[in-house]
Amino acid sequence: MTTSHQAPSHPLFPPLKKRDQGGFAFALRGPKSKSSPTCPARRHSLRAFISARTFGSQTRCFTLFQRREILRIVVSCLILFAALVAGGCSRHLNRKEAPAAWSNAQQLVLVTTPDWNATVGELRTYERDGSSWREIGQATRITVGRAGSAWGLGLHPEQNNGPIKREGDGRAPAGVFAIGTAFGYSPSADTALPYAAMSASSYCMDVPASPLYNKIVDAREVGEAAVAGSSEPMRLDLRKPGDQRYKLGFVIEHNPRAKPNAGSCIFAHLWKAPGETTAGCTAMAEPAMERLYAWLRPESHPVFVLLPRAEHARLKTSWHLP
Repeated sequence: MTTSHQAPSHPLFPPLKKRDQGGFAFALRGPKSKSSPTCPARRHSLRAFISARTFGSQTRCFTLFQRREILRIVVSCLILFAALVAGGCSRHLNRKEAPAAWSNAQQLVLVTTPDWNATVGELRTYERDGSSWREIGQATRITVGRAGSAWGLGLHPEQNNGPIKREGDGRAPAGVFAIGTAFGYSPSADTALPYAAMSASSYCMDVPASPLYNKIVDAREVGEAAVAGSSEPMRLDLRKPGDQRYKLGFVIEHNPRAKPNAGSCIFAHLWKAPGETTAGCTAMAEPAMERLYAWLRPESHPVFVLLPRAEHARLKTSWHLP
């Protein structure tokens, strides 16, 4: 009893007809005899060849045309694969190297603290040097909020792996922030930053329900009723003689959209006494603030960065920080 050799059925490759199978009986070296069927170059498709080779056909017919067709398809597949790999790598690199919101910053003030609950830390200053940062001057001691720090709202992507800044929580906002207007008690100051002289009628609104929330306003302009309830008069020295905290300072632009209860009136300013904490600001000695006043330039788009050391180590590369 003889058994016919027929390629099994497959959903992608339909079974060959006998004449198709016979056509592949042509060996590489040519026909065995004159009666052997010929193997026309363009009669048989690559599909029939793959079916016969894959599913048990005993035929082994290669023609020059078929070899070229196979080579063409293989090369096309390799090119497509390379394009897909290159595209995937490109998208990965683009995600990793996507410019941050502070990519145009040429000056950077960096404050690091030991951890989220630490109330002291160090302040360093940097200038852009090509694609890297170069430190300017020496580190100086600072203090932050009486309860430490917490993620704020600034230029950085939203974070949720730590405490979140809330109004009145006594924490300094962590993240990357634009540096805003400088302010002080004197009519003018030695700084290139835009400067606003504070008066007895100057307040920063820390009332979440106020339409002026997180803004420095003048009661003479907005009305006394508009500043009712504010606990942030900007001339502290007029209420507590000798209080020099707001003698020199600048705005750290936390919560620029004034989200209610997300924290307000965040400054860098002088400390009341060495090592004394704040309600959420960053405080330092007067010489350190004077150096910042003289160094910061608005055309350099300076930013203020505050991070616990562990977060700085985690984000340094992806955020392009010094």
